[in-house]
Amino acid sequence: MKNIILVGKPNSGKSLLFNQLTGLRQKVANFPGVTVELKSGQFGDYRLVDFPGTYSLKSLSRDEELAIEKLHEAMLSDATSLVVCNLDATRLERSLVFGLQVRDLAHKHNKGVVFSLNMIDEVQRFGHEIDTEKLSRDLGCAVYALSAKSLIGLHEFKLAIQDAAEHPEDFLPTIKADDESSVLQISRSLSKRYGLKADIVLKKQNRIDGFLLNNVLGGVMFFIIMFLLFQSIFTWASPLMDGVEMALGDMAAFVSNSLPDGIVNDFITDALFGGVGSFLVFVPQIMVLTFIIGLLEDSGYLARAALICHKPLSYFGLSGRSFIPYLSGHACAIPAIMAARTIESPRKRLITMMTIPLMSCSARLPVYALLIAVLIPDTQYLGGLLNLQGITFFILYFIGIVTALLVSVLLNKMTESDKDKADMPFILELPTYRLPHWKPLMHRVLTSGKQFIKRAGPVIFWVSVFIWVLGYFPESGELQSSYLAMIGHWIEPIFEPLGLDWRYGVAILVSFLAREVFVGALGTLFGIQGADENIAGLAANIQADGLTLGAGIGLMLFYVVALQCVATVATLKGETGSGKVAWGLFVGYGLLAYCMAWLAATFI
Repeated sequence: MKNIILVGKPNSGKSLLFNQLTGLRQKVANFPGVTVELKSGQFGDYRLVDFPGTYSLKSLSRDEELAIEKLHEAMLSDATSLVVCNLDATRLERSLVFGLQVRDLAHKHNKGVVFSLNMIDEVQRFGHEIDTEKLSRDLGCAVYALSAKSLIGLHEFKLAIQDAAEHPEDFLPTIKADDESSVLQISRSLSKRYGLKADIVLKKQNRIDGFLLNNVLGGVMFFIIMFLLFQSIFTWASPLMDGVEMALGDMAAFVSNSLPDGIVNDFITDALFGGVGSFLVFVPQIMVLTFIIGLLEDSGYLARAALICHKPLSYFGLSGRSFIPYLSGHACAIPAIMAARTIESPRKRLITMMTIPLMSCSARLPVYALLIAVLIPDTQYLGGLLNLQGITFFILYFIGIVTALLVSVLLNKMTESDKDKADMPFILELPTYRLPHWKPLMHRVLTSGKQFIKRAGPVIFWVSVFIWVLGYFPESGELQSSYLAMIGHWIEPIFEPLGLDWRYGVAILVSFLAREVFVGALGTLFGIQGADENIAGLAANIQADGLTLGAGIGLMLFYVVALQCVATVATLKGETGSGKVAWGLFVGYGLLAYCMAWLAATFI
């Protein structure tokens, strides 16, 4: 199968164009460094390959080095039929620097080239028109104006690249620049002739940035946005969570009443609805978190947040670019660790990767939500806009961030002698403010819920079954005399200083596979013990059992810090190239988490 390769600079709408051409919903974000791997999809009879965004054929980062290396390989390959270079119509000069370099590289290897002039709707909004016929003549390549967001010109573009891929010899570049200086001169000249004036594009952006990037107001606004982000996870998701819990409770009661008493009824009630059902209640929170982060990404605010955070983060030995992996880590640590590749300094990149596991990822959400529902009253403030449970959520996230910064300081001091002799200056392109495209955003939200269930569901199911079997036999549901109780009482002395009994100890141990397993494991254990009472109300069962405030807060602090995720350990090992670093963090964070939990249980 022949390939069509798609290249372009970051923030040019390339990923959204790739989604529209292939039907795949890849992640679309409005800050540099989100695309760190090659992605491919089917386009007619061809394979469309999306290359990481880069500004020039001269690499400035590991990501760009990878993209350029793969681009050269693709140019040498007979499998490459066509090169599609995506241009940002609102920032033509910056796009053309890379575009002209790609054109000249394609000329050297006799590859056909087509330019997509993306975001043409933004240009039209300013009352400007770009003469694509004359631009095509001056570039020596076909240029097609389109908008991947509003779909303007997309159908015509699909037909054009289909034809170009079938007859690449008709789309070979007819012009080539002499050297690098002429590339810069040509891009500047073409931008002046055809593109928007910079002051028109930047006028509105600068007005907003004057407020959001203000030394005082910008910091205050950043704090408010982050607070509302974490507050919304609990507040907005509560009605959805209540609906899911009610539906599961009704289903559990119906199934239980429809089946005769016995082992099958007990298994479905305790293992399935008690274990897996307890976990499903918290999926809406994952989707709300994805929605809020998606809004920040697609609107262009995240790049500003990285700029705001650069100076304060530099005090902790980090870079402004560390903010993006840190925020991504609140969804999942694995892609966040991989996103840290965009940090140019090897030392800051390593510190960032080592502290990302302290960000409260979505797998912790079920644990936090369960324990907050047990321990914290649902007190409302400001007419229900804020509540005490949501504030507690924010505090837990804040503790994780503060711990990460303190650990960063320690790691910075420990590696003082390894400081980079010449760190590159912090450079970040600020994309234009844009309204998020609702369709990819909502698809991303739904996909996050599906992927969370798909990733964690099978693990929780088998762990729930395993725990149910050990907890049900040999006395047919007598938990205290079960095999699981024997194992639990053996490990109980480890968790007793934390104010926790053997049931919590078992749940903590099995949750190393995935943190969210903790909820499913407790759901199964309390389901067996509850014997049909309060089928889907795990929080009510724990409250009735008498979990103390100190032990509960200690348990939350334990999960804030502990590296309870085998997949994250494996990712750290792969990205750092060191098993000692990965397992050292697992042990170190585990001991720190235990000490914090012990202090809470002892003094609260």
